[in-house]
Amino acid sequence: MKKLVVLLALTGIITANAQQKAPAYPLVTHDPYFSIWSNTDKLNESPTKHWTGEDHSLLGMIKVDGKIYRVIGKESKTYKTILPTGEEELYTAKYTTSNPGKEWAKPTFDDKAWKSGKAPFEKPLGGPGTLWDTREIWMRRSFTIEDLNKQLFLAVKHDDGAELYLNGEEIYRSDGVVSRNKYIEVTDALKKKLKKGANLLAMHVTNTGGDAYIDMGILESIPPRAGMETIEAQQKDVTINATQTIYDFKCGDIDARITFTSPLLLSDLRLLARPVTYITYDVKSNDNKNHNVELYFGAAGNIATNSARQEVRVSAYQLGDMEVLKAGTVQQSVLGKKGDNVRIDWGYMFVGTAGAVQYVSDKDSIVPTFVRGLNVGKAEQKGVNLFLNSTVELGRVNAAGKKHLFVLGYDDISPIQYFTQNLSPWWKTEYKSTIEKELDAAYKSYASVVAQCEAFDKKLYSDLEKAGGKTYADLCVLAYRQSISAHKLVRSPQGDLLFMSKENFSNGSINTVDITYPSAPLYLAYNPDLLKGMMNGIFYYSESGKWAKPFAAHDLGTYPIANGQTYGEDMPVEESGNMIILTAAIAKVEGNASYAKKHWKTLTTWVDFLVKDGFDPANQLCTDDFAGHLARNVNLSAKAIVGIRCYSLLAEMLGEKKIAAAYRDTANNMARRWMEMADEGDHYALTFDKNNTWSQKYNLVWDKVLGLNLFPKEVYQKEIRYYLKKQNQYGLPLDSRRTYTKSDWILWTAALTDNKADFDALVDPVYKYVTETPTRVPLCDWHETTDGKQVGFQARSVVGGYYMKLLDGMIKK
Repeated sequence: MKKLVVLLALTGIITANAQQKAPAYPLVTHDPYFSIWSNTDKLNESPTKHWTGEDHSLLGMIKVDGKIYRVIGKESKTYKTILPTGEEELYTAKYTTSNPGKEWAKPTFDDKAWKSGKAPFEKPLGGPGTLWDTREIWMRRSFTIEDLNKQLFLAVKHDDGAELYLNGEEIYRSDGVVSRNKYIEVTDALKKKLKKGANLLAMHVTNTGGDAYIDMGILESIPPRAGMETIEAQQKDVTINATQTIYDFKCGDIDARITFTSPLLLSDLRLLARPVTYITYDVKSNDNKNHNVELYFGAAGNIATNSARQEVRVSAYQLGDMEVLKAGTVQQSVLGKKGDNVRIDWGYMFVGTAGAVQYVSDKDSIVPTFVRGLNVGKAEQKGVNLFLNSTVELGRVNAAGKKHLFVLGYDDISPIQYFTQNLSPWWKTEYKSTIEKELDAAYKSYASVVAQCEAFDKKLYSDLEKAGGKTYADLCVLAYRQSISAHKLVRSPQGDLLFMSKENFSNGSINTVDITYPSAPLYLAYNPDLLKGMMNGIFYYSESGKWAKPFAAHDLGTYPIANGQTYGEDMPVEESGNMIILTAAIAKVEGNASYAKKHWKTLTTWVDFLVKDGFDPANQLCTDDFAGHLARNVNLSAKAIVGIRCYSLLAEMLGEKKIAAAYRDTANNMARRWMEMADEGDHYALTFDKNNTWSQKYNLVWDKVLGLNLFPKEVYQKEIRYYLKKQNQYGLPLDSRRTYTKSDWILWTAALTDNKADFDALVDPVYKYVTETPTRVPLCDWHETTDGKQVGFQARSVVGGYYMKLLDGMIKK
């Protein structure tokens, strides 16, 4: 066994943007499946989680002279299945989608006429359960239980509102979506409703739109074993940089720095696509004495599962200088699941390090093993709730310090299906690589990669601070890894780069155009090829004839299956305008219109649709579809006008002067009519009907950024003056209908300002929201401006839109 322990002082770079508070802290961020966060301000006060909220537990401990200090994560609660949910194991239940009357939840009710089906019942159907595509469903599940002297929990999951009954009596009601299992303790009062022997659970769920889901089960809570006690290390600081999250701890007489580095460098696709995160422990004495130090790092096997109750197989082997543990589900149903609140349950996770003792255990035995120095686990094992453990003896540590590196990786085998063809990850197709080669290369190149990351982080922060100030820079840095890791990089069978987004906690769509649109500024600023990768599939969809409508599609399917649009309704003006505007933005950044030329026929079809139907839009959805349908939408009209002018710009760049002039005149005439018809005196209306309404006109930002000269400066100034009167504590509402907002659109609106005071006045409340929101999830872009709470969405790529102010400055250089 080759031992690699690097001796060094703690001299890692920390830039000036220390953030003591974020809604959630990025730890491992690569794609919609391999994405682990800390949802508490202290890294060691809660289990680490997948962005969906399910525990994806990482644990880290440091033993100092025999005392155990916990630095990463917290032990998750452990449950034993009594009655499995459908995520764990398919079960048969009786159900109906027609109102069965008042007595349906009672055990005596005759349900012989009801259908039988395998749970879970859901839409879209993401696995081998049963499709439920009506508004309501009533479900009955019979079960037996013999031992009532246990700490029991009901597990429920539903989309949307639900009522749950036990033996005919209502025990739970919720009006909202419960997108991951909610555990309801079976109190002594509830136990009185249980019977030894036969029982009945009955559940009614109403789907008000979008996805649908119903599932339930019963679990027993398992108390932790004796000897699990550890000392919670004192967290002194946390810093979030673009590619790193850095924690500083005091572990008695040892200071420790824990650094998570996901090297998502947009200019280096090899690094961007490599699914490996670095976790480093830097330790040094804080009392100038020598101390005996041992390190522990562990990762839950359920990082490779959709549900914590799925069976996992773990194996161990040597890879170059590293000892490696590998874990994956026994079943390995590649691309077998799709949908929003879904985690990967195919492929394999890897934990690698050098000079370690590695073993597999059930998660109850982690700490006793580390405390007592016993190898109670096995090198290879199969089971549920397994943990992958690595311990490293550093020996004597003084003020000079020592450092040790762990790598965490994931091989998703085939992450995307694209028009019925399963695609391999970018690193596999482009470099003929294997996950072992990627892990080994990542480990060996650690020093140079981290140096690149630190240099990039410093430069990025400097650029952002110059563009918009420190608060703006802090917001953008927090958004960086989140936006990138909501995508997957692959190559299409036609040879196109595809950077496929997932519409996280929105509807689970893949490659949604109105997700690409707000995300674009980050990628335009640092690698427009990645923006093309978001657009290539949409162009192919139309140009292949698979999408025959005269406007752009909304999406390519439900993640990770991109076989064609699955969203139930088109957004014709929205998506056509988006695609044309972004094509023009690429041309502006690159200084040529070659990408537009490649797709000119399609762009022409779309722009002619905008000319015909875009100025005064019919009743339809736009990207703010959560707000409902809207006819005569002034902001959507602005998008159509800007889109037509962008087509003119592209025609001009391609030497088509007559075409350019014609569409420029059309756009200019529309802009003049827009200003007249939408004018409400001191602002412009929400719809052309006016009625004393207003809205953020964030779509106008492209007129300013791309220098289209459609609207006079006074239009922006009038709107900004009005907006500043309408702000609440946590930001500017989206429009006059509600007090909620979209933070990405506020940052676009702020880019319309012409002075720093107004820019800060719009941006500062967003920063206040980010640092004060009580909702602890990866950055939510849809929040309430009155109390800072999440309304919906989280971990989405649209926060790349925060970079609009930076992009504006870059284009104008």
